[in-house]
Amino acid sequence: MDIKNNILETIGNTPLIKLNKITKDLPCTVLAKVDYFNPGNSIKDRMALKMLEVAEKEGKLQPGGTIIECTSGNTGMGLALAACVKGYKCIFVTTDKQSKEKADILKAVGAEVIVCPTNVMPEDPKSYYSVAKRLATEIPNSYHFNQYDNLANRLAHYETTGPEIWNQTDGKITHLVCTAGTGGTVTGTAMYLKEKNPNIKIWAIDVYGSLLTNYFNTGEIDMRFVHPYISEGFGEDFVPQNYDMSVIDQFEQVTDKDGAIMARKLAKEEGIFCGYSAGSCLQGLMQLKNSLTKDDLVVCIFHDHGSRYVGKIYNDQWMIERGFLEVKSFKDIVNARGNKKLKTVTPQQTVAEAVELMKKYDIEHIPVFENNELKGSISEAGLFLKVFNNAEIKEASISNVMEAAFPVVDFNTPVEKLGKLITKENGAVLAKDEAGNFHIVTKYDVLQSMAK
Repeated sequence: MDIKNNILETIGNTPLIKLNKITKDLPCTVLAKVDYFNPGNSIKDRMALKMLEVAEKEGKLQPGGTIIECTSGNTGMGLALAACVKGYKCIFVTTDKQSKEKADILKAVGAEVIVCPTNVMPEDPKSYYSVAKRLATEIPNSYHFNQYDNLANRLAHYETTGPEIWNQTDGKITHLVCTAGTGGTVTGTAMYLKEKNPNIKIWAIDVYGSLLTNYFNTGEIDMRFVHPYISEGFGEDFVPQNYDMSVIDQFEQVTDKDGAIMARKLAKEEGIFCGYSAGSCLQGLMQLKNSLTKDDLVVCIFHDHGSRYVGKIYNDQWMIERGFLEVKSFKDIVNARGNKKLKTVTPQQTVAEAVELMKKYDIEHIPVFENNELKGSISEAGLFLKVFNNAEIKEASISNVMEAAFPVVDFNTPVEKLGKLITKENGAVLAKDEAGNFHIVTKYDVLQSMAK
C-alpha cells in the first residue's frame, strides 16, 4: 500500500506543466514548476521543513518549543504544518501589505499572527524583522528561524527543487526563471543546476522598489532604489545571506501592475490558479523573450496558490482601485465601488423621506420603483428647486414631484456610451446585473472612472 505517515511526506515532487497559450509566440518551450501542489500550497513547504529539521538536529529547538518567524505567509504555513505534526507552537510576524487570507490561513492551523507596518526600515523596532528577533529573546525555548539568513533555506532547494527539475527535463533545461525574495529558491536551485550544467541561464525576477537588481548590477546597497511596492512574496530592501549572486546570470524587474495582470491571465488562459509571484515570474520571462531561441527549454517556478490572493489580484475592485484594470463598462464601475445596494423610493413616499435618504447615503439621484417596475426618478437638484419655491412640498408624495425615469442600459454598456446618455436633464443610468438586480451609475461615477 502507498500510504504517507503524515502530511510532511507529501512535500515535493510537484509537477512540471507546459504552458501553451500565453507563451505561444515565444520560440521556445516554457514549462511551469507548479509548487502550489505542496500540502501548504507553496514552495516554502520545502525550506520550512528543512529549516526545522536542521534546527532540531543542532539542538536549537527543543520538544514543545515555540517557532518564531517573520513571513509573508507561505513560509509560516510550511512551518505551521510541521509544527502540527511535531508538536511545536508557532508565532508568525508579518506585514500589513500581505493579504488577509494569508493571516487567516495561518490562524486556522493554530498559529499566532502579529501584523507589523510595511513602510519602515528593517532595523526599525516596529519592523517585522525586529519584532521577530525581540520575541525570540523574550520567549523561553523559542527559536527565530530567520529564513533570510538561514542557509538551510537554499539547501532545501539544492536537495529537492534542483534535482526534481533536472530529472523532469532529462537534463535538457536551458533557463531557470524565478522570482527573488529571500534568495533561497533561486540560489539553491541554481547551485544544483549549475553543477549539472554551467551553461544553464538563471534569470531572477525582481520588483520595482526592491534593491536586489541594483545590488546585482553594481555590488552596492543603494537605498535610493527602495520604495513601497504592492507585489507580495519577492523583492527585498536588504540582501539576505541566502544569496550567491555568482550563480545568477541576470535580474529583471517587473511592475506591480504587470505581475498582477499576468497572474490573472494564467488563471484564465492556462487554468493555473497561482499567486502574485508566478504572474511576475512569467511577465519577467516575456520581457526577456528576445534572448530566447527555438532550442531553449525554460522552466518558470510558480511559488504559491491563487487562494492566497482572492481579496487582491483576483478581486476586480482591488485591481481597478489601483489602476491595474481599465474601467471599460457599466459593470466595471459597479465592481470598482464595491457593488453597493441600490437605494430606491416608491411613489407613495414623501419628499421629506427622499431628502433624508439622500442625506444619509450622500447620493444625488434615486430611482422610483413600484411593484418592481421603474416609474420615474428624483434628483437632488430637482427637489431643491421645488422645495425652495414651496417649503410645504416636503410633505407631498414623490408621485407629485418625480421626474422621468433614468435610461436602462445593458450591464456591459461601454463607458463612452454612458457619457452620452447622462445629460443635464438626466443625471444617471440604470442596468441589471446577471442576477437581475438594478444598479445605478451617475455622472460622478463616469468622471471618476475616466480619471483613473
